[in-house]
Amino acid sequence: MLKLPSLFIALSALFVSCQTTPIEFTPEEQCSIVPKDSKLEKLWGEGVFTEGPTPDAEGNILFTNIRVNKIHKYNIKTGKTSVYRENSNGANGLHFQNGKLFSCEGAGLLFASVAVTEKDGKKKILSSSYKGKKLNSPNDLVVTSKNHIYFTDPRYGSMKGKELDFEGVFLIKDGKTILATKETERPNGILISADEKTLFVADNNNRPNGAMDLMKFDIQADGTLINKEILYSFPKGQRGIDGMAMDSEGNIYATAGLKDKSGIYVFSQEGEHLAFIQLPGMPTNCSFGGPTEKDVLYITCKTDHIGSKTKKFGLYRIKLNKRAK
Repeated sequence: MLKLPSLFIALSALFVSCQTTPIEFTPEEQCSIVPKDSKLEKLWGEGVFTEGPTPDAEGNILFTNIRVNKIHKYNIKTGKTSVYRENSNGANGLHFQNGKLFSCEGAGLLFASVAVTEKDGKKKILSSSYKGKKLNSPNDLVVTSKNHIYFTDPRYGSMKGKELDFEGVFLIKDGKTILATKETERPNGILISADEKTLFVADNNNRPNGAMDLMKFDIQADGTLINKEILYSFPKGQRGIDGMAMDSEGNIYATAGLKDKSGIYVFSQEGEHLAFIQLPGMPTNCSFGGPTEKDVLYITCKTDHIGSKTKKFGLYRIKLNKRAK
């Protein structure tokens, strides 16, 4: 196993060797995914807890700043970051599709819901309960070609007011909230395959001995999930997968790890170890860019250099050899 190289961080750039390898993860296609001398760029670093990057119709990156209850926008033309929405209702994961912004909301014990902001700017609640019980705290979501929505519903932090006795994956279909599976402990990131036959879910349970697994499920005709398979399990004492992205070949880019293991772990859909991109601090989510940046991965993560005690989060990007799906 290769030894981790020392990091050289200058200004806003972190140079990522195509040979970087974390412990307990053996990349097999590192240099075919991460270009030689790739540069990780810090675009903005004044967040409190950034999450949910997604490109809008123009390719600008929308992302959440959960603990200050805002959504920001990074303008790819000006390089400036501005406030896109105040009072985001604790928005976490975002997904922009067909001119609409879908959001998982309710972090920090605010109103737990999945919502959509229409093209005219009007916001609509799509789901806030299941069988009369409040959702836990919707975390991340994917939208299918038929506009069905899968979302994860974990509960981190305080359990005050929790009504559901499980933390599962749900499906919003034809205006109804359907339980897709409860074969999870604390689901977080979520992805769907290009053919929409497979759903990938990150189980990230931060309780002692909790599951920290990358899983996949088969999608049945009614949208529910069966045939759970664990593709990779993170070791105890580490941090499991948060948000994820997928490239055009179906490879999975998963944000995970702590300290010198903080980074993007790239897997095939069979769980093969493909690549690792080291980050300066704890990552939360990632997304490929818009129409003009399909080979650029945007990442929300902590801005700490390794060993630092700062608490800022930001937005980063890196150019890859792979493209968005």
